[in-house]
Formats: sequence, structure tokens, C-alpha cells
Amino acid sequence: MQVYKRAHGAEQPHWPCGPFKIRLPFIHYRWEAAEMLQALIMFVVSLGMIPLLQTYLGLPYEVALAYVVVCGVGFMLPALLGVPFVPGWITPGIPVVLLFLGNFEPGPEAIQALFALQFLVFLIFLFLGITRLGTVLVRLIPNSMKGGIIIGAGIAALIGEIDAGGRLANTPVSLVLGSLICLYLMFSVSFQGLTQRFPLARKVVNYGMVPGILIAIFVGIATGEYAMPDVQFGITAPAFGEMWNYLPFTVGFPDAQVFMLAVPTAVIAYVIAFGDIIVGQSLMQRADELRTDEVIENNIDRVHLVTAIRNALHAFFAPYPGLAGPLWTAVAATMAERYKYGRHAMESIYSGAGTFWISGFLALFILPLVSFFQPVLPIALSLTLILTGYICLMVGFEQLQNNTERGIAGTMGVVLAVYGAGWGLAAGAVLYILVERTHLLKFRSVSDVKTTSQEGAQ
Repeated sequence: MQVYKRAHGAEQPHWPCGPFKIRLPFIHYRWEAAEMLQALIMFVVSLGMIPLLQTYLGLPYEVALAYVVVCGVGFMLPALLGVPFVPGWITPGIPVVLLFLGNFEPGPEAIQALFALQFLVFLIFLFLGITRLGTVLVRLIPNSMKGGIIIGAGIAALIGEIDAGGRLANTPVSLVLGSLICLYLMFSVSFQGLTQRFPLARKVVNYGMVPGILIAIFVGIATGEYAMPDVQFGITAPAFGEMWNYLPFTVGFPDAQVFMLAVPTAVIAYVIAFGDIIVGQSLMQRADELRTDEVIENNIDRVHLVTAIRNALHAFFAPYPGLAGPLWTAVAATMAERYKYGRHAMESIYSGAGTFWISGFLALFILPLVSFFQPVLPIALSLTLILTGYICLMVGFEQLQNNTERGIAGTMGVVLAVYGAGWGLAAGAVLYILVERTHLLKFRSVSDVKTTSQEGAQ
């Protein structure tokens, strides 16, 4: 239950606050039990950043856990400030960020480098949000290039897991089984048929990735791919006091040369995040069309501003290899699927997203959960990357309307995944100009001509 009720066909109640729309649980939206239970399992993906923080920044475990808590604060901001997306990291960009950090010694040097990178990402999002160029950019980019960005991010996410020496090679049984279960429950046509006939199937689909993750964890432990957890009881103790010794205020801020070295990676990170924004826009548009009882306002400029705030929070108080991205694709898709079953299933898109990350934040302090998942942290991250790859490919191809766009997008996606976002973007722009544009000096594409001819025929 909540204090303010939404009229049928209206926008979810909120308090206006400048460019933001504040929504609080129990006041502006109800608490969703399904999202709460899902978050108590899915928060393990947040903990998956701890090994990277230890390896690349040289943080002790307790300090890394404190970094994750700061990340949890950032995860709660979008639903609070009026963004319907379920936020996450810039996940497909993690390999590129780690490649950048590999040039610096773990410790103060790497922390300074990551601060420089994340501060630049903050500036990019802030500039595009304040100037409203973010919305313009989404409209101006051709469908073929939008599709190419999404497809390339999906291929990159999959390659990182299935490549030689990746996690698939090290934990094949648990990862393959978990991936297949997640894909079947979330996207299978046959399972969707079961949800219409059996109430139990509808309840299972409400929890998205959770059944697949749990089965993968237990199979991984049973087969010896992961160690048996040492469950402890109590409340976690993130080292907030010691964390100050690992922040830019203590280790020092980077010089101009480090900022210059970080520029290409920052641009690549934004290009990938831009793909996430397009995916999120597509998911929200689909959800809005399926539900007539709620109007979902998807303000791209607000998405940029909130993502900028989150990256600034990280840069100064918890430089993060995952950066702060606008969308957790796998969970957002799961939530959009449950949302379509009506108001009784999920009262509002904001009630789902808000409940999920508030619950995930609280779970970070529940020691039995944290200690249970500690040995199996990689499996949740791997399943997230695999599902992200699948969803990106699905949504990316959905953007494309004809074979010309598909050819450009597919080629651009492969170049982006293999050589990086910069080369992929350049390849897509060149192919769009040479192949899709009907005139080098006029902004008309093959799809534009097709639309015009159809209108003329009518």
C-alpha cells in the first residue's frame, strides 16, 4: 500500500524537484514482494565487483565491501529521482576499463587513474544532460548505428565469458546449466505457454534470473567448481573508516597526463552506456504500450543527469571498475516481463525498480547472505554478462528495419566487439554514409525513401 494512489492511465505520483521527480516507497509506490525476494539473491552480482577491486586497486576485502555499499547508494538514486530504468554498471565496458587499469600499479596509482576515468565519464553525462543534447543524440543516431552499438556490446559481453581462458572454460557445468535455465525461464516461447496454463509457472517467472543463479550455485558447489561457503551470522562490517585511506583525497588526485590517457576509455564507456540507454528506451516503450493503466515518462536528459550524479559519487568516494551505467539489462528485461502481467503483478514500473535496489542495499549488511555467496561471486557476474549479451542482440536486431540496416549494424557490432567502441563507431559512421545514405549531401536514408514512397502510394 502507498499514501498516493495513481489514477488509471496517469503517471505515477511524485514530488517535483527541478529536473527530477521524487518517489518514495510506501508514499508514492507500494512495496513489491517479488522484487524484494529477487534482490536478496541478485545483490550477489554487486559483490562480484569485490575481486576486481582487490586485484586492480589493491583494496582489502572490508574496504572493497565499503566501496560496494557506496555503489548501493547510487543504485537507489534513479527510482528515487524519477528514472524508470533498473540501474547497473557499464557492464560490457568492464574489459576495456580493466585494460586501462592494467597500465597502472595497484594501489594509489590505479586509484588515481580510475578517478580520472570516472570523473571524465561524469563530465560527459553531465554535459549531455544539462545541454539536453542526450535526447538529441538519441534521435539523430541512425537505426543502423543504434543497432550496431547494442549488438557490439552484446557480442563483447559474450566473448568475455566464452573466450579461451574465460569463466566458461573454468566452470563449464554450472555456467552452461545456469545460462540455459535463465534463458528458458525468461525468453522461451514454450515456457510462456506454460505460464498461461499453470499458476506455478507464473510464480517462477516472477523471479527472473534467481532460479538459474541458485541452481548454478548449488551445481557449482556439488561439482567442485566452487568452494563450500562458510556461513557466518551477524551484520557485515564494511571498513568505512579505513576506506578514506584509499580515496583520492588521501592518495592524491591525478595529473593532466593521466586524464589525457583516460579520455579514449571514457568515450568508449559512454558509447557503450549510450547503447544501454537505447536498450532501456526500447524496453520502457514496449512496457508502456502493453500497460494502459500507467504512463511511463522516459526522460533521456534525466537519465543522463542521474547517471552523472552516480559517477561523481563513485569518482570521489569509491572509484569503480564497473563505472555507473544507466541500465542493468538482464534485471530490467525481467522486470519489464513481469510488469506486462498487469497492475496486480507490479503496481508501477517505479515500485519494481525502487523495491529491488532498496532491498539489494539492505542485503549488503546481512552477513549470512554475504558470507554464503562469497565463494561463488563469479557465477552471478558471468550469468549477468551472458544474459546481457543475449538481450543486447535481441533488442539490437529489433531496432533494424531492412537488410541494409542489418548489414551495417552487424558489421559495426563485430568491429566494436573486436577492436573497441571507437573503431566500431567509426566503421558504423562510414558504412552509413557510403551504403545507407541515398545522397552524400542530404540526410535521407533508404528507410526514409521507403517510408516516403509508401506515404505517396497511400
